[in-house]
Amino acid sequence: MLKPIIVFDLDGTLVDTATDLLDSLNHCLDVGGLKQADPVSLRRYVGLGARVMIERAYQAQQTQLKSDQLDALVAVFLEHYAQNMPGKARIFDGAIEALDRFASRGYLLAICTNKFEGLAVKLLDGLNLSDRFGAISGSDSFAFRKPDPRHLTQTIAAAGGDADRAVMIGDSRTDIDTAKAAGIPVVAVDFGYTDVPVNVLGPSRIISHYDELTISMVEQLTGAVMPR
Repeated sequence: MLKPIIVFDLDGTLVDTATDLLDSLNHCLDVGGLKQADPVSLRRYVGLGARVMIERAYQAQQTQLKSDQLDALVAVFLEHYAQNMPGKARIFDGAIEALDRFASRGYLLAICTNKFEGLAVKLLDGLNLSDRFGAISGSDSFAFRKPDPRHLTQTIAAAGGDADRAVMIGDSRTDIDTAKAAGIPVVAVDFGYTDVPVNVLGPSRIISHYDELTISMVEQLTGAVMPR
């Protein structure tokens, strides 16, 4: 019988990776002979991927990149980031306890991220978290990626989860749009990486700490009650 499942985005949702991603961005700026980026102004773009971060950082210094230059810098970024994982990354407060809480009640857990699968696995391995998840799917795991809802539904299937008793946890428009398109409730964290406040994106619920992600909340969202 398929089990209920909680599917997490990774960067900005389960793990705070902003410092390491910004370090890799600054490495790219050093390579390009530019000043280092202002972390406050760039943090909101962290969840949009390396390409967008590099473009925005160069634009902030009135420097335009050609497509081949941008491709080369993305490669530099990814190499630097991979070599330094897990770096300063840390799981968000209360997240371990939330994982334990749902696992102890029989919920499956999975990761659905637009990070490359290999990088996601390496990060989670470095944080001793990989074994907690029935599936870890990245942007290259399938022929589609978030916000395509199939990325989420195929992650659920890979983990052996029940899509009718699933909840997505995310921090951005991409996560919320993906879950909505899949017909799956979505809980947004308000401490992640987003260029607009999550409350304007219409998630099913918003939490400010993982202590707020309770069994009763998930049961209300899915309409399914797990045996106690």
